[in-house]
Amino acid sequence: MNVADLLDRAKAQGVMIATAESCTGGMVAAALTDIPGSSAVVDRGFVTYTNEAKQQMLGVSADTLDAHGAVSEEVAHEMADGALKNSGAQLTVSITGIAGPGGSEFKPEGRVCFGLAVEGLQTVTETIEFGALGRDKVRLAARDHALELLSRNL
Repeated sequence: MNVADLLDRAKAQGVMIATAESCTGGMVAAALTDIPGSSAVVDRGFVTYTNEAKQQMLGVSADTLDAHGAVSEEVAHEMADGALKNSGAQLTVSITGIAGPGGSEFKPEGRVCFGLAVEGLQTVTETIEFGALGRDKVRLAARDHALELLSRNL
């Protein structure tokens, strides 16, 4: 994934980007802002590790968290929408998952849910089962997938 190319395309289109991250802890925003000149494109990053942070910073509903849990497409959807609403961005990506170690039979290690919100379009979500690769590899895989989602939507 060529992050500099992603930023160049966003800049050419006048698109600002924001991230809403849980299990990646800001890795997507860091990958974007590692590139000089990224301030022309990257509006902000929300690191919302706790449920309270998801609610306070992104407006994720307590009912959604109670009904589906933090690692769900429903929460990823609300995170992406909240990032769009609470930023100056036209394109946002959200990530919530179980990097490990741990997990359960219902939410296994390596499950990561993504949301993508584009101003004026329907928000989309997906779940990727990366598997029990270990915490570092799951987080890197989730970061790379989020960057790919952003790239594909420019």
